Amino acid sequence: MDYRDSTEEAAFRDRLRAWLADTAGDFPTSGDEYWARQGEWHQALYGAGFFGLSWPKEFGGQDLPPVYDVILDEELARAGAPPRPSLGYLLHGLGRHASTELQQRFLPGMINGTERWCQGFSEPGAGSDLASLRTTATLDGDDYVINGHKIWTSYSDVADWCLLLARTDPDAPRHRGISAFIISMHQDGVQQRPLKMISGITTEFGQVLFDGARVPANQMIGSPGEGWALAMTVVGHEREPSTLGYVARYGKLVRQLAARSGEYSDDIAWAAVQTEMLRLHVRRRLSEQLDGVSHTSEGSLDKLLMTWVDQSVGHAALSVGGTTDPELFGSYLYSRAQSVMGGTSQIQKNIIASRLLGLGV
Repeated sequence: MDYRDSTEEAAFRDRLRAWLADTAGDFPTSGDEYWARQGEWHQALYGAGFFGLSWPKEFGGQDLPPVYDVILDEELARAGAPPRPSLGYLLHGLGRHASTELQQRFLPGMINGTERWCQGFSEPGAGSDLASLRTTATLDGDDYVINGHKIWTSYSDVADWCLLLARTDPDAPRHRGISAFIISMHQDGVQQRPLKMISGITTEFGQVLFDGARVPANQMIGSPGEGWALAMTVVGHEREPSTLGYVARYGKLVRQLAARSGEYSDDIAWAAVQTEMLRLHVRRRLSEQLDGVSHTSEGSLDKLLMTWVDQSVGHAALSVGGTTDPELFGSYLYSRAQSVMGGTSQIQKNIIASRLLGLGV
């Protein structure tokens, strides 16, 4: 495949580079300040025409091929700018499973950044085993009443809305008794508590307690018991490296590590090999997207590859900076979480074995 930019893509890249040269330095790229200003960064990108590039035009996107998202990610990394906010997995979930009315109401604000979102899936006893979740939704008139506890909820401290999974039928088989809702975070029955990470960041994650919170029945996505299908759509897209924009950042960090140490040590060389492997894999996934190929369980392969690369790069960062360089040490510490968040590596291997290889069937 010819990876060179077309005339239109080159013009887009030039326009983006010019805008980033004037803007990127105004925004932090890490730490609590980055998370505090992410919404501002989102709206800056959207206002300049650089967010929602491949998303539907009817909801505020631009309907461009996904290669434009890759160009955006590459140039953000090149400029040392913050990454684009990761919302594509939520948009895919609503775009595939929500009614037209819910899409028209909620997708424009999600895309343009005027409404912030979080994802209420994981629970203290239901992380990788999501089907064991215990948060309940009980019908009461025209509303459902929500009671339960969610954890590892990104952006919960600033979110206006939560894409929530809750059990509506306790007697149904585990996967079939779960429903999905769009619930307001601005109500008395919702309490958000921050979770401080080992890297020192205090605002990326939170735990959310629902105590009699209410959500209109017409904000259920699909029918009762159809939440599992939405969940699989969401996590399938969440696990694709081509939609996460990490590859260019890994490559940039590896080059910086080599320049700082003056050589490609074994750790840095292995991180470089891993990063290049992921870059080519992402290019292949992009080519498949352009050909109209969609993936389901293959997302588990993507997630494993991304985990291996992130942790290889993190280990290389530790070998160069040790524990005395806060930025590099933070990269190492954050990389350790990759084998847990978004579904553990063990769960991904089980999915690959059962659904792709047909083992144990």
